[in-house]
Amino acid sequence: MSDTALDAPRRARVATALVFALHAAVFAAWTPHIPAVKEELGLNDGTLGLTLLGAPVGSVVAMLLVGNAVAKWGSRRVVLLMFLGYGLTSPLLGIAWTAWALFVALALWGAFQGALDVAMNSQGIAVENAYGRPILSSFHAWWSFGGFIGVGLGAVAISFGVDLTGQMVAVTVLVALVAWPLSRAMLGDDHAVDEHKLGLPWRDKRVLVLGAIMFAGLLCEGAVGDWAALYLKETVGVSAEAAGWGYAVFAMLMFVGRVMGDRWVLRFGPARVVASLAAVGAVGLGVALVVGQFGVALVGFGLFGLGLACIVPVAFSSAAAQSDAHAAQAIAGVATAGWAGFLLGPPLIGLLAHATSQSLALGILPVLCLGVVLSARALKR
Repeated sequence: MSDTALDAPRRARVATALVFALHAAVFAAWTPHIPAVKEELGLNDGTLGLTLLGAPVGSVVAMLLVGNAVAKWGSRRVVLLMFLGYGLTSPLLGIAWTAWALFVALALWGAFQGALDVAMNSQGIAVENAYGRPILSSFHAWWSFGGFIGVGLGAVAISFGVDLTGQMVAVTVLVALVAWPLSRAMLGDDHAVDEHKLGLPWRDKRVLVLGAIMFAGLLCEGAVGDWAALYLKETVGVSAEAAGWGYAVFAMLMFVGRVMGDRWVLRFGPARVVASLAAVGAVGLGVALVVGQFGVALVGFGLFGLGLACIVPVAFSSAAAQSDAHAAQAIAGVATAGWAGFLLGPPLIGLLAHATSQSLALGILPVLCLGVVLSARALKR
């Protein structure tokens, strides 16, 4: 493809990468404020956990519907609308006055977040098709990078005495400024279908298998995010400051894997890449949980992050390529399964840890990774 022919895809790639980064940063910037929100609303651990379910519940509901909107109007328009909604509803988190109000605010905010997730991945598939080679993993690397930035910005805001409402108003202004120019740079020809039927392609067995892979991958990702530091502090016995390194190493190696993922997929094929990395991750975390030492645990969490790195982008690409449905509907199907795993992972580990131990509870994660290894043959270009 000539440089002139690549101009539009290149602009779309930059714009889509920035939307991925901002999608993660907006969500991550809220997380450092959760302890203050818990204290302000007088919530205990149980009520806080139930309240925080609002965001994933809203996301899953939105994902059931948004695939049809993308198929009908194109991902560029849907990205613009959902991105604006995501920004405009952000301040609601800061002005919620009760647990129920916060749940509703999170559900509405999460709905725009989940819908944007489907739309931006649909645009990523369109850009990948225009390039004619795998690039979707690079977008998810930007998502990981955005998460780092968001957590840092939230922490800085707290250190300067900026409350959640003030921070999220600033987020709204930023999104309002960049949403239109970023969406204008995206590709607009990804919605040519004859019919737009409500519902997800669950009758497609290929989508079911890919959804199961996504479910396992995001369940593991969500569980590590919530339990790595607790495991290192309470089971391994390190300080609270040192315990934070578990997730940091996990996220760092996941970022590296996503940066390199497109090259690996192009050279070795998606099934081989996902199976090999998942096997490495399963062995790494499994050994770390058996040994129970800090240094080994850091290596194990890092290898596990690398092992999960390519599951999400490859599953999205495979769903779009293999399903009989429109790409956006297939993406919505596997995304819904993934968010369900992300939602269930932390409480599942908590229940198992309460009944047994943290080490045994986290042991389900390498087992799920081995399941990904066995089912990776479903992943195709």
